[in-house]
Amino acid sequence: MNTQKTLLASAILAALSSIASSTAFAETASASADMQGADPQGAGQVQQVIVTANPFRSGEGDQILTPAKVLQGDELRDKAGSSLGETLSQELGVSASAFGAGASRPIIRGMEGPRVKMLENGMAVSDVSGLSNDHAVAAEGAVARQIEILRGPAALLYGSGAIGGLVNVVNERIPTTLEPKLTGQAEARYSTVDTGKNASGTIDGAIGKFALHADGNWRNADDYRIPGTRIIGDPASGSGRLANSFTRERNVGIGSSYVDDWGHVGASVSHLTNLYGIPSAEGSRIDQEQTRYDIEGLIRAPFAGFENLKFKAGHTSYNHAELGEDDAPEVVFDNRSTETRLELSHLPVAGWRGTFGIQTENTHFSALSAEGGPDTVPVTRSTSQAGFLVEEKDLGPVRLSVGGRLEHVKRQPKTGITAGVDRSFNLKSGSVGAQWPFMQGYAAGLTFSYAQRAPATEELYSHGPHDATVTFDIGNPDFAKEVSRNVELSVQKTSGLVRWKANLYRNKVDDFIYGNVTGALVDEEGNPGEELRERIFEQGNATIRGAEAELTVNEHGAGWSGRVFADTSRGKPDAGGSLPLQPADRIGASLAYKMDALRAGLSLVHARGQDRLASFESTPTDSYNQLNANLSYTQKAGAYDLTYFLLAKNLLDDEIRTSTSVLKDIAPLAGRGIVFGIRAKF
Repeated sequence: MNTQKTLLASAILAALSSIASSTAFAETASASADMQGADPQGAGQVQQVIVTANPFRSGEGDQILTPAKVLQGDELRDKAGSSLGETLSQELGVSASAFGAGASRPIIRGMEGPRVKMLENGMAVSDVSGLSNDHAVAAEGAVARQIEILRGPAALLYGSGAIGGLVNVVNERIPTTLEPKLTGQAEARYSTVDTGKNASGTIDGAIGKFALHADGNWRNADDYRIPGTRIIGDPASGSGRLANSFTRERNVGIGSSYVDDWGHVGASVSHLTNLYGIPSAEGSRIDQEQTRYDIEGLIRAPFAGFENLKFKAGHTSYNHAELGEDDAPEVVFDNRSTETRLELSHLPVAGWRGTFGIQTENTHFSALSAEGGPDTVPVTRSTSQAGFLVEEKDLGPVRLSVGGRLEHVKRQPKTGITAGVDRSFNLKSGSVGAQWPFMQGYAAGLTFSYAQRAPATEELYSHGPHDATVTFDIGNPDFAKEVSRNVELSVQKTSGLVRWKANLYRNKVDDFIYGNVTGALVDEEGNPGEELRERIFEQGNATIRGAEAELTVNEHGAGWSGRVFADTSRGKPDAGGSLPLQPADRIGASLAYKMDALRAGLSLVHARGQDRLASFESTPTDSYNQLNANLSYTQKAGAYDLTYFLLAKNLLDDEIRTSTSVLKDIAPLAGRGIVFGIRAKF
């Protein structure tokens, strides 16, 4: 352990030293370029990354009022994992539920499940991943053009489920531009830690004014290797490979649109199947399937005074079966959802520019026993109708942003002991924020937001066994809506090769809903027994507060670049103690080099031990160090750009158990692994 700590300290000091040196060089070069009226080799030019889920489609660097991160290009490919949680787990303020390799969902600032909304191209993914950590997100990052993380006011425009933030996977299955020739990419990779094979690809083209798109992903990964024993402190629990951590995924999508000067209109269809293991003691497996249909259109200058009209509609048919040891279904989850969205952006009026619109959703959801026992969640119909508005105006140097959303949600259980116990919720959300560039290249922002969330179907009506989590879930149909009051202060340096940002936030949530594992053991019928842990959904007031900071040097330029970051959050019920599954404090550093055809990088994340436990949690997590590296080389081969790459993950082979995982006692993350791959672009 002392050797490991010395290595960690040396690596961090080396990273900070290199970044400091790069900072001095970068600032000197930038100042020299300013004196000469030029920027040498474009080094000071930072790539403008557009956030498509923002109503103003502004750049990533402009998101002081709605803090954002966009992963795309080489950065996305280097960080891509078998799940969205793994892909995003080292971003500022983001951790992962880590329920095995097949199911890991992003957690934003300590908020998870139904409080973090998952989108695909700006529309709800409409899976059931928000219900429980063992359910995989039905959106694939391997074929994504970019993945966006949003927090703050803009996230609230997508529904009360975005009270903690949202993640938007952008794959552009409905293309919006006409490609002059066929373009695309294909990638194949092999990973040693799980003998994993992965192949993915996208292709875009056009015939006349019709744009065409196709993408696909194939993944086969076996049980992954772990560095220590399966169960904390139990040498007899086994080591080597973690049983039931495999995944088998297939995903394909096609789309087309008619594109003209006035805008575009198009449609897409996609199908996903995913069979993955749950590394619990019971050895469950989940067989997941989803088909979705989407249409989208945009009309520029639809009538006088308006910039564009955008409409979207999508229908999703989702189901998954939780399989027992004999491969027989135990519980079958089914979700059929239809969503529509209409947005109208107006030209400036008295200096205000903005977007308003309406959104509807109609969902039929159930989690029914396949063995004749109690149903986990009864057949329930949910409907929602919402109107939203967001506006911006410059008041001298200060940019003011205001927004609001009104929403009506109705839940109607059709079966089970709560049949006919309908609930309706009228929800109001609003925000106001200001951005002040207090000096050249620096800005400060202050945002206040108020949001209400309707209890999810499972929080209201659950009353049955959930074998994958080994719980018997009991909801409460009398729950009140959650009410969140959030204040956030942001300061950032917005120009130059050296940039930084820091955020402070406090979120006061009335009637916060959480699952309380009581300690009682029951059987599949809910009677006293030894098979399942009783989990009762409860409400109570809570406060979540935290801080984040990040510094980057020459983030998108050639030559040396660097990053350091740190984040921390605390979630506490007002009655005392801690909220469950709270993330650990983290600090990280990375160094990268890019020149011509060569790219290389090294990153180290240190997470502190986490002993802030809820009353029903018993196991604190130890600190860990996660050291990753990447190396790639690109060469021309005719019309193709061929990239050979190598990714090394958990180089220290550290035993990593994340505090945000329900399975932290029995399922550590994967040990040291090397990924070999080749990518072709044309």
